[in-house]
Amino acid sequence: MRNFFLLTLPLLMLAGCASEPDTSGIGTEPMTQGDNYQEYLKVNNPDLAKRVQIADVKSRKTNDFLEVNLQLLSTYDKTQNLQYQFYWYDADGFVIEPGKTPWKAVALHGQQSVMLRAMAPVKNVDKFSLYVREVPKEVYKFDD
Repeated sequence: MRNFFLLTLPLLMLAGCASEPDTSGIGTEPMTQGDNYQEYLKVNNPDLAKRVQIADVKSRKTNDFLEVNLQLLSTYDKTQNLQYQFYWYDADGFVIEPGKTPWKAVALHGQQSVMLRAMAPVKNVDKFSLYVREVPKEVYKFDD
């Protein structure tokens, strides 16, 4: 019995050192096409910001809906599994339908550039922002 406790104690101590995955990322403040998007960049994960850049932003109104094309560029040599999410804002700066825009997955291969395209869910959208984060390597099972 004593040996059992001596063997399990180090395992319990290691399990206590496990941490939550880092889901911080990079993003933009609310902006329109005419804005200099680099000025609006928000960085919550400096390591990710070194490997991913927002290279170009274009937007237009299509049938009164704001449509966005945003170029995401990898400055890293390996594949990165990322998620991105657009946020939409009205003329007063209020978020439209918060929490309803799903995270979308994108695999960004070494030195690759991808165009992210999105259309606002409603007509009264004037600005948008984008948030990009890494997909956590650890997968957690949540008990019901």
